[in-house]
Amino acid sequence: MSRLPGWLAGMGASLTRIGEHLEERRTEAAEDEVPGAVLPAVPDSVPPPPSYAPAIAARPDPVAAIPWGIRVAAEAGWRLLVLAGTLWVLIRVISAVQLVVLAFVAALLVTAMLQPTVARLKRLGLPRGLATAVTAIAGFVIMGLVGWFVVWQVMDNLDNLSDRVRDGIEELKRWLLDSPFHVTEQQINDIAKNLSDTIGTNTEEITSAGLQGVTVMVEILTGILLAMFSTLFLLYDGKRIWQWVLKLVPAQAREGVAGAGPRAWRTLTAYVRGTVIVALIDAIFIGLGIYFLDVPMAVPLAVFIFLFAFIPLVGAVISGALAVVVALVTQGVFTALMVLIVVLAVQQIEGHVLQPFILGRAVRVHPLAVVLAVAAGGMTAGIGGAVVAVPLVAVTNTVVGYLRAYSKEQALRAAPPPHGATAIEVAPTPAPATAGAAEDRE
Repeated sequence: MSRLPGWLAGMGASLTRIGEHLEERRTEAAEDEVPGAVLPAVPDSVPPPPSYAPAIAARPDPVAAIPWGIRVAAEAGWRLLVLAGTLWVLIRVISAVQLVVLAFVAALLVTAMLQPTVARLKRLGLPRGLATAVTAIAGFVIMGLVGWFVVWQVMDNLDNLSDRVRDGIEELKRWLLDSPFHVTEQQINDIAKNLSDTIGTNTEEITSAGLQGVTVMVEILTGILLAMFSTLFLLYDGKRIWQWVLKLVPAQAREGVAGAGPRAWRTLTAYVRGTVIVALIDAIFIGLGIYFLDVPMAVPLAVFIFLFAFIPLVGAVISGALAVVVALVTQGVFTALMVLIVVLAVQQIEGHVLQPFILGRAVRVHPLAVVLAVAAGGMTAGIGGAVVAVPLVAVTNTVVGYLRAYSKEQALRAAPPPHGATAIEVAPTPAPATAGAAEDRE
């Protein structure tokens, strides 16, 4: 009887082990079983292709199949298309608000001319507001007096000029009759009659042009007021306006734009001041030549030469041709030739001496870029576009050059520092010599 409990305990332990073993088998079967799974069929062996079958070459990657030059051209092409589309949209927007854009650009040019005066008055102790007010009022008064003087001189000499033009036309008519070109008086009368008939038949167009001229005058006055208003605020608060503009630039590019801005402003200031000095010299010397040759309206013509000097290349030709024509119809062929000589001499001195000396390296633009910029500006926005084209190109050239140098500097800073033999080769100063080498040299 004493062995019965031990036998029962061993039997219970055996049953427990059997139950655990059955539970493990059940768990393993549940894990192996996947609902809805179908056992894959054992694939049959694929027979090899016959010996007479043609070999199939592997197809290359499409990217590798395209030549490298075509890929470069395609990538550059779609980027150029995106850039051209952006420029087209920008030009359309500028054309839609052309008056506002030209007024603001004119304000920038006037501000570049007047800002050094504001800075000088502030250094003398005047408050910023008073210095801005004095400079702006003086500048606007001087420009207004120049315009009034030109109009007054033209109106005051209009009757005298009309008589001289009539006498000049009669003299030109006599010269044509006596010239070897075999021009008859009947032909001259026919030309005059055709001109009179043309003016008579186009009366409606002339009237509509006059009405359109009234609209243009209203737009010009509006642009002048906008330019004056913008100039006042640029002179007073230009630094804060620039800081606000910098906040609109992405943070990654803000440092480069902040460095390019002052350099662009220095270029614009140098261009405006240099152009004003060169135009003033041209107007004085050509005006003196016209005055001593007894050409009427010498002072208004000198003012026109000064104003047209702000249009590169084209302005000098137009103002010089105007002076020669006035001399031709009022004083004759000899005086016109003398005026032409004076104009060409002064313009040659301007192009080869004054501009390189006064503008220097501050504004370096290739002559081809000047011609293309003036043509594109004139086609886009007329005379105003031709005036602002060259300073825009000069400022763009300065900004692009600075950003290129800035990006190279940033790339050098981001590059890992050289080490070992490479560090010795690229070091800005030669490596220090060892003590033994120094002793050998001694």
